[in-house]
Amino acid sequence: MKKTLLLSVVASTMIMAGGDIAPVEPVIETPVVEASGWDFSGQAVLYYQTRDLTAARDLFDPESSAANSGIQLRAVNSDLAYGIGAGVEVSGLGTLGLQDESIDLVDNTMQGTGGWISQAYLTYGFGNTAVKLGRQELPKSLSPFAFSENWNVFKNTFDAALVVNTDISDTTLVGAWVAKANSSVNVKKFNGVNNAGIPSNSNAKNGTDQGIFMATVQNKSIEGLTLTGTWYYASEWPDVYSSSGKNISTEDANILWVDAKFNVSNFNVALQGGTIMSDALADDSVAFGGKVGADYGMFSASVAYSSTDENANAIDGFKNVGGVKTPLYTQMILNQGVIRSDADYVKVAASANLYGGTFGVAYGYAIANEDDLTGGKDNNPYELDVTYKTKVFNDSTTVFAGYVLENRDVQPNEDSNNMLRFWARYNF
Repeated sequence: MKKTLLLSVVASTMIMAGGDIAPVEPVIETPVVEASGWDFSGQAVLYYQTRDLTAARDLFDPESSAANSGIQLRAVNSDLAYGIGAGVEVSGLGTLGLQDESIDLVDNTMQGTGGWISQAYLTYGFGNTAVKLGRQELPKSLSPFAFSENWNVFKNTFDAALVVNTDISDTTLVGAWVAKANSSVNVKKFNGVNNAGIPSNSNAKNGTDQGIFMATVQNKSIEGLTLTGTWYYASEWPDVYSSSGKNISTEDANILWVDAKFNVSNFNVALQGGTIMSDALADDSVAFGGKVGADYGMFSASVAYSSTDENANAIDGFKNVGGVKTPLYTQMILNQGVIRSDADYVKVAASANLYGGTFGVAYGYAIANEDDLTGGKDNNPYELDVTYKTKVFNDSTTVFAGYVLENRDVQPNEDSNNMLRFWARYNF
């Protein structure tokens, strides 16, 4: 079954990195107009998670557990008429009765219940330029601070206008205006990503949705080397606070982010870094990191490092505006609250292809951390992820199992937290 998309996400290799298997950075391509006709596809998902986050709650207790069943149906037509294409995706979430008192397995859900339109867009291509307008997914390689996260039941999406051009040899130019987004934890509610005059945690209705502008340049002129640079501009961004940390900013904000990846033989090296600039900040916020990895047949291993400064506390850190994750190489299953601001962090990961699937182990440790979001200052939280992922039923269904040991190091003799996560996705 063909699945024609405006941005073809090409993943040549799958690697394990801190839990979920993540694809190699996708290649941004313009669409190829094919014969008219609709392509239909979808997925059905079962998802369960349990977590003893507090001393009063044990694993598998209903109040410690969350679950969802979900279904997505999508239809794509690359040429409705005159080269104009369209795509639509509808999503629905339930629990299969797991919250009923007679079963009493879970008291919570991962993304709620009910239905919504998760994608609805028009496409048009001319020459080496492609346009996509409407509700859509955005990949992290294209948009590191407004991207669709794949760790939960369904991905979050964005109301955006996107233009992709490949006129320059080995170079992709991308321009976008991102207006609204849901969240990877609240997929049914779409909010403006830049409601000027409204704090991000407010339910107020006044203010002006000014959106966020983005431009990306990706170059692959040198064999094995991919260079990507991204710029965001937000007018009067409410997620940037004044130096006092109390007043909503009326200042503009700019985000600059660069990423360089180099592959040679069995080795890969990557560097990333950027800054968030605003007159509302006492000083511009800076983050940087690096990663070194190697593949040895059925085995792979990597070491990553990231550093975010204290000024990120005034902007909720270096994180996705449409979710909870970061673009940092040290991102693991649960550690985003630690690494996104005021932390130096190291992550070591390894994986092995065994028994028809991929086993992964990752360990992360905060060398220096003074982020109040973790509950205290000068603490050294750590995390251990153990995961397994495989495909069954003629590769139609992907199954994932993960265990996380998390220690927030908030106070002496604090117990570590445990989490178990299981999901299965059937693609049709």
